[in-house]
Amino acid sequence: MTGYGRAVETVNAREFTVELRSVNNRYLDCSVRLPRILTFGEEAVKQAVKTFVSRGKVDVFVSVRSECGDELQVTLNEAVLKSYLDAMHRMVDEYGVKDDIQVSTVARMPEVFQIEKPQVDEEQLLADLMQVVQKALESYDAMRIAEGTALEQDLRSRGNTILEYVSVVEQGNAQTVEDYRTRLENKLREVLENRNLDESRILTEAAIFADKVAVDEETVRLRSHIAQMNTMLTQGGAVGRKLDFLLQEMNREANTIGSKCTDVNLARVVVDIKAELEKIREQTQNIE
Repeated sequence: MTGYGRAVETVNAREFTVELRSVNNRYLDCSVRLPRILTFGEEAVKQAVKTFVSRGKVDVFVSVRSECGDELQVTLNEAVLKSYLDAMHRMVDEYGVKDDIQVSTVARMPEVFQIEKPQVDEEQLLADLMQVVQKALESYDAMRIAEGTALEQDLRSRGNTILEYVSVVEQGNAQTVEDYRTRLENKLREVLENRNLDESRILTEAAIFADKVAVDEETVRLRSHIAQMNTMLTQGGAVGRKLDFLLQEMNREANTIGSKCTDVNLARVVVDIKAELEKIREQTQNIE
């Protein structure tokens, strides 16, 4: 969800500069800063952003500069100026006031100048702005695609690492059951000495233990979740929230596997699985 895009273009004698910056956020939060002449275009810019971004905190900065300098027109209010001058000359002639009338003095008088804003074709101005906004969004999207490709490769690699760990757990779990059966048989032989062993009892105890520590269901589901993650990455689009939910399920399976592992070495492998899942979770915060 992080990204940056910028576009500068002159359209109809106005130079537009549009910048977009985004950081991680659970939902789409778009803030647009426009100069006064373009304030009416805020909603249009937000709608354009929504076509490219589904979640993230996006800040859009827009500036505009007119090359022809016709944003403001200053004219002389001749009637008001004449009235001021007539009054000042009367002060000089009738009251003997010193004649020190200067342009700077008169210019400070209220309403001597008229400031007019030319009529703006808002529809055309908005179309010009959106043309540059579109290019900034394309630049922004290109950067995110490049970053997304790197993220996809990283997530797939970590998924493969987890699958390798899962294979180790599956193999080790089967060996744990066999080791338990052997220990149980030896202990019974020691207790019963030369008396005949009840083979069915050993098999029953081993079966109970195997059922207690079996992780087959959890590892199958974890493998399925990894495959589902890879499918999401292949399909593309806004998959960040789906990956969030999928990771919750992966962590649940990993926790269950950890609670069933009685072997110290296997417990360490489960810790490695959880570490990889945490790294995936951190990376998915950057995925829209």
